[in-house]
Amino acid sequence: MNCRFISLNFAALLAIAPGLSAFATEARAFRLLSTQEPTIADIHAAIRSKDLTCRQLVQMYLDRMEAYDKKGPSLNAIIVVNPNALANADILDARFANSGLVGPLHCVPMIIKDNYDVLGLPTTAGSLSLKDSMPPRDAFQVRKLREAGALVLAKSNLAEFATSPYETVGSRLPGYTRNPYALDRVPAGSSGGTAAAVAASFGAVGLGTDTGNSIRGPSSHTSLVGIRSTMGLTSRDGIVPRQLHRDIGGPIARSVADAVAVFDVIAGSDPADPVTSPAQDRRPVSYLASLDKNGLIGARVGVLRQLLTGPYPEPDADPEIVKLFEAALADMKKQGAEIVEGTRVAEIDDIPASALGGCNRFKHDLKAYLAHLGPDAPMKSLDDILASQKFHPSVEKALLASQAASDLLPDQNPKCQEVAEVERRLARAVLETMDGARLDVVVYPSWFRRG
Repeated sequence: MNCRFISLNFAALLAIAPGLSAFATEARAFRLLSTQEPTIADIHAAIRSKDLTCRQLVQMYLDRMEAYDKKGPSLNAIIVVNPNALANADILDARFANSGLVGPLHCVPMIIKDNYDVLGLPTTAGSLSLKDSMPPRDAFQVRKLREAGALVLAKSNLAEFATSPYETVGSRLPGYTRNPYALDRVPAGSSGGTAAAVAASFGAVGLGTDTGNSIRGPSSHTSLVGIRSTMGLTSRDGIVPRQLHRDIGGPIARSVADAVAVFDVIAGSDPADPVTSPAQDRRPVSYLASLDKNGLIGARVGVLRQLLTGPYPEPDADPEIVKLFEAALADMKKQGAEIVEGTRVAEIDDIPASALGGCNRFKHDLKAYLAHLGPDAPMKSLDDILASQKFHPSVEKALLASQAASDLLPDQNPKCQEVAEVERRLARAVLETMDGARLDVVVYPSWFRRG
C-alpha cells in the first residue's frame, strides 16, 4: 500500500451531544473497560475473560441506537437495523464456547454504509427509488468481514447516491444526519451516517466509501480515523458506484488500530473486481502488525501547503483549521518527525478544469451494478430512477448531468482517457517530488472549512 500521501483529519466540532456518555456506564456493568468507548482489543479481552457475551454487547449498541438515533438528539444516522443481529450474536457466542474467537473481528459490531450490498437487507444508496432493492449476495468486503467474525449491526445513511461530500441527506431516510459533537452541524458526506454512528457508539467500526472526500471528510468532522487506500487494495464489488475509476471502500473507526484491523481483513484480491488483480502477486501483509508507536522518529514529513492556501482546491482555509494543522505538525515534531517545509508538486497547479469533472461515468457504472442484481431489480438504469421521481431534490441536478453525459462507454470516451492520463501524470509527479526530497509522507488537511 502506498501510505506516503496522507491527509490529516481534524475535528473542528467540539461540543459533545447529550447522553453520549451512557455507554461507559453500561460497559462498566460488564467490566468491559474503564474508558468510554471500547476498542476491538477491549471487546475481545472482555469476551475471553467471560465478562461479556456477544449478545450483551450487541444489545448495548442496539439500546444506544434506540435511545439516540431517532429519539433524544435524533442523530438520524441509521437507515435499517439488522433484525437478525441478536440471533447472529448468539451464533457467535456458541462458536466461541466451542472453539474460541471465530476470527480477528469476532463479534465486532459493524455499521455498513447503505451503498454496500448486505445479503438479507436492502441496498438503497440512500434513495427511495431503491427502497426494495435486495442484493443477491454480500459485497466482497462485507463477506470478508463476516468470515472474520464481524457482525453487521445496521446500515447507515449517506448522501443519496454518494453525491455530496458536504452533507448527508437522501430520500430514503427523511431529514439530515446530525453531527454527534454538535447537533446543529453536519457530519459531512457522503459517509456521514457511518461516521456519526461510529462517533456516537452505535457500533464499534464502520465502512464508508470515498470518491472525492467521502471517508476523509466525515472522519474529519467527527474526530475519527478513516482509510482511503490506494486503488486496487480493496474490492469495489457489490458497492453502488459513484464514479468507478475513483471509488474506494474502507473503514471508519475511533482509532488507527481499529481501522487497520478492519483494513487487514477487507484488503485483497477479488476476481469480481479486476482492479485488485495485482494483489494476487503480493505477499500477504499485516498492516496491523506494522503499526509502530515510534514510527515518527526520524521520519521526513513534507508539508503540502499548496493544498492549504489555494487556488486549488480551496482559495481560503478556515483559520481554525489552519491552527489545528499547525498544532498537528508541532505534535509530529515532538514525536521525532522532521518537518520539511516547501514541498510543492507543480502538476497540482496545472490540473486542467476538464479533468476535474470531465469523465462522468455514473450512468454506465450504475447500469452495470443494477444488472448484477438480476431480473427482479426495481430499477434497471438511471433513466428509470429519473422517471420514478423517487429521489431527493438536492441530487436532481447531479442526476440530470449524469444522464446528459456521453453515451460512450468509459473506455471509449476521450474525456475519460484524458482524466486517466492526468491522474497518472499527477501520481508520478507526487512520487518524484517525494523521492527528490527524501520524504516518507506528505501531509495536508483533508478539510478546509468548518462544517
